[in-house]
Amino acid sequence: MIKPMFVLLALSTVVFGSSPAFAGEGSRCHFHGNTPAQEQTVLMCAEQRRDLYLEQGTIEVSWQGAQPESIEVIDGEKGQEWRVLFRNESASERGKQTLYMFFTLPGNFIAANYSGK
Repeated sequence: MIKPMFVLLALSTVVFGSSPAFAGEGSRCHFHGNTPAQEQTVLMCAEQRRDLYLEQGTIEVSWQGAQPESIEVIDGEKGQEWRVLFRNESASERGKQTLYMFFTLPGNFIAANYSGK
C-alpha cells in the first residue's frame, strides 16, 4: 500500500509541481534545422530583438524605431551567419551609434554588440 501511494505522490509532484515550459520573448524567431532563413525573416527577428532590448533598458530609448540599415551573410567563428546593422545618430555615445546583431543562417539570434565582431 505504501509503495503505490509513494509512486502516485511522486508522479503527481512531477505532473502538477513542475511549471510548464513556455517559449520566452521573441520565440517566433526560434528555428530548427539548417535551412537558411530569408532576409525578411531575419530583419523581422532583428527588429523584435531591438524592441526586447528597449523594453529591458539594454539600449537607450533613442533606438526606438531605428530600422535595419543593412543585412549580409558573413563568415563567423562557427560558419556563415547573418549580420544586421542598425544605425542611430541620436545615440548619446559616439561609439554606440552602430548596433550589430548576429543570427545563425537559419535565423536564431547569436549576439549583439557595437563593434560588429
